[in-house]
Amino acid sequence: MQTTHLRYSASAIQLFVICALLVLCNPEVTSAGGIYSFVDKRGAWHFSNVPTDPRYGSASRSGHVSQHVPRNYSEFEEIISETATRHGLDPDLIRAIIQIESGWIPDARSSKGAIGLMQLMPETSSNLAVSNPFDPKANIRGGTKYLSWLIERFRGNLVLALAAYNAGPEKVERYKGIPPYPETRKYVRNVLKQWQKYRSD
Repeated sequence: MQTTHLRYSASAIQLFVICALLVLCNPEVTSAGGIYSFVDKRGAWHFSNVPTDPRYGSASRSGHVSQHVPRNYSEFEEIISETATRHGLDPDLIRAIIQIESGWIPDARSSKGAIGLMQLMPETSSNLAVSNPFDPKANIRGGTKYLSWLIERFRGNLVLALAAYNAGPEKVERYKGIPPYPETRKYVRNVLKQWQKYRSD
């Protein structure tokens, strides 16, 4: 796996910022039902205040990602910054993934067997030579390296890379875009929303 540099999509970020500002700064919009969004199978974002398409999900405050930051957050700052920089990624993106994946709980374990801060599956940990995925430093290094590889695999398309992080790269390739799984679509949306929050703080 080679190091890759993340290329941000200016149009996607601008659309997201506009959406967030509308929701956060205009209570009338929020009370009227809010702004809705979805990511299509090509990785393009869509926003509307009239969710006529069943793929739309709420992007309003009622559906926001938890902003809780645990007391041990500072313990991981150095390794996140160091590892993200090594792979040409934004540290805030890694923070966002950790927040959504595990809520910053180092020994988190999912019902599917994913482990640690960045919820590495056993097979992924083995492929990345992560001998102890419960070790926060090893987990962050492994998860960041895996994300970097996925971004390269999907030619710089962060949305598809995030979908692959959740559902697996084979599923993304099979559907030639984001798989039609509600969990995966919600995951991508939540990571991007949390990333925008960290970038704005």
